[in-house]
Amino acid sequence: MGILLETPSVPLQRCPDLEIRIDTPKGRGVFAAKNIPAKTIIDICPVLLLGMQENIDHIEHTSLFHYTYNWPNLDSKSEKKSAQAVIFGLGSMFNHKHDQNVVWVRDIDRLIITYRAARDILAGEELCISYGSHLTFKDADVPELPPPETEIEQLNHIQID
Repeated sequence: MGILLETPSVPLQRCPDLEIRIDTPKGRGVFAAKNIPAKTIIDICPVLLLGMQENIDHIEHTSLFHYTYNWPNLDSKSEKKSAQAVIFGLGSMFNHKHDQNVVWVRDIDRLIITYRAARDILAGEELCISYGSHLTFKDADVPELPPPETEIEQLNHIQID
């Protein structure tokens, strides 16, 4: 499945200290090509705010929906609602990790998101943000636990003298 490439990573021209790798357990991901000090701005990404009905009628039925962010918005009655937004640049390429090394801040007025290193990031490390606790996919970073019957079988093999 997919295209075989000579090199499984793509250096980024506008972010020379980063690269996109395509051969990770999470699919594509953003990685540090050099050490990145804490608080460094990683990227500033423009946002395309989707219309509420446009999102319901179209976007929710496509794979693009899995790359959108919740975005605070006012509906036609000036009530606060959560809309969806497409983030351009690297914003939609960061994978999830609960112990994130990249944090982000929305600028609602200017329709941008700024991403910063939450801590020092070492060369070769994946840059990840947290998607929160309500994931719609299996978290690749959580170790798989053995089924309960396997644990019981293991306990039955313990001999206490």
